[in-house]
Amino acid sequence: MAAPDFADWLAIANVKARYCRLLDTKDWEGFAALFTPDFRLDATGSGGPLLEGRDVAIASVRASIDAARTVHHVHSPEIAIDGDIATAIWAMQDHLVWPDGRSLIGHGHYHEDYRREDGHWRIAQSRLTRLAIEMKAPPA
Repeated sequence: MAAPDFADWLAIANVKARYCRLLDTKDWEGFAALFTPDFRLDATGSGGPLLEGRDVAIASVRASIDAARTVHHVHSPEIAIDGDIATAIWAMQDHLVWPDGRSLIGHGHYHEDYRREDGHWRIAQSRLTRLAIEMKAPPA
């Protein structure tokens, strides 16, 4: 296998950077454009659902955090590229605060598959695993 082009590596890293920004700014149309139509979201490793299809997954994510202030960070990417497919593992941290004061700070990893379609890298599958979660109940 030939060494991947750095431009592909960077393009995949930029997809994930946009993922964090568009999710946190609640740009749902832009966020949805980052995924393949057959996207699969597996959040079972962090207590969430297994969802099939981009529209279903985006609707679920939106319903769960649309009202929350969120900050998502990813770093330390491990990206492997083979032609028009790629895998990546991203270390992650997120901080979410809902209007009632409930909050979550989480640490873990995104395990993802990417596919190049029409010249653009998109996320085809994402599995979220958690190493630690700190939840706070709303103030009494």
